[in-house]
Amino acid sequence: MAETETKVVSDSLKWSERMMLSEMERFPEASKLDFRDKPKWSYTNGLVLKAAKEVYEKTGKQQYYDYLYAYADTMITDQGAIRTYKLSDQNLDMLNSGNVLLYLYPKTKEERFLEALKTLRSQIDTQPRTSDGGFWHKKRYTHQMWLDGLYMAEPFYAHYTQMFSDGETAKKAYDDIVHQFDLIQEHSLDQETGLLYHGWDESREQKWANKETGTSPHFWSRAMGWYGMALVDVLDYLPEDHPGREKLINYLKQFSEAVVAVQDEKSGLWYQVLDQGDREGNYLEASGSSMFVYTFAKAVSKGYISQDYQTIAEKGYQGILDNLISVEENGIVNLNEVCAVAGLGGEPYRDASFEYYVNEEIRSNDPKGTGPFILASLQLDR
Repeated sequence: MAETETKVVSDSLKWSERMMLSEMERFPEASKLDFRDKPKWSYTNGLVLKAAKEVYEKTGKQQYYDYLYAYADTMITDQGAIRTYKLSDQNLDMLNSGNVLLYLYPKTKEERFLEALKTLRSQIDTQPRTSDGGFWHKKRYTHQMWLDGLYMAEPFYAHYTQMFSDGETAKKAYDDIVHQFDLIQEHSLDQETGLLYHGWDESREQKWANKETGTSPHFWSRAMGWYGMALVDVLDYLPEDHPGREKLINYLKQFSEAVVAVQDEKSGLWYQVLDQGDREGNYLEASGSSMFVYTFAKAVSKGYISQDYQTIAEKGYQGILDNLISVEENGIVNLNEVCAVAGLGGEPYRDASFEYYVNEEIRSNDPKGTGPFILASLQLDR
């Protein structure tokens, strides 16, 4: 009996709660998730807090709601300004944490949350775009669409539209959202494998961009993970009768086939560079693997893809438990082998080579892995 009393996280709970509690223990303040020393408005907070919201809804335990609320309470001033956020950066990443406010505002009716939401929504109207209407990933990443951006912007955009818009305004927004997916499919899809390249540069100016196609050279696991999650999450808000719905479900089916084709047979996991598992330096990576499991499990439960993918999701999930999870004596759960960060261009320059992806820092408990692991656990009721 004494042994369980000393545990910070009980192993009698499901993995979803065990990891959520471990995150709350590691980062008692949600505003400092992602190993920060100061509060920050960032996409990673939104990712873990989406998981907190779902754990709260599943268990009804107030501590998860309180953790989520504390983030908004810390980051939004009484006047509705968002601390550390700069609209002028035109950074799609910053929209993801808006999902926290979309969840809280109907519950609390706090005017400051609505003000902050309006600011985030205004960013979409001023976001620079490619010549065919695709959002640049950030103002400083000129003429570029990244797979990551679909997850950062579109679920927020769709949910906001469902909550606050109607008629022609709503129709225009939903059409715009579907258009973003169309463009990524058009510009980033590799016809041969069905996988999508991490980025596309319309100007072909970036050193990483193929001079003919504009795409970056590799299929990065987490970029594909962001894209899969974007598809299943946007479908939560896109109206049943919207003509783009069927298209997105077809994209999801193509995506699923392509991702399964590169799943590691033995472990059930996925490599950092998806299609090059046999290359030296490549490794089985936790965030992409967790995102794929979440995407498949959710897509099956919603009836978007065939039941066969349930088995694939479960195999992937077991692979995470067997290979990437470790539990400390006090019950704290760790997710290992997470790529800390990977991008394109910038300073120092990220050239999107195979060597670049496999040599980026690998760490445990990066929120880009733990958040999707919790979401995947909830989908599989584990």
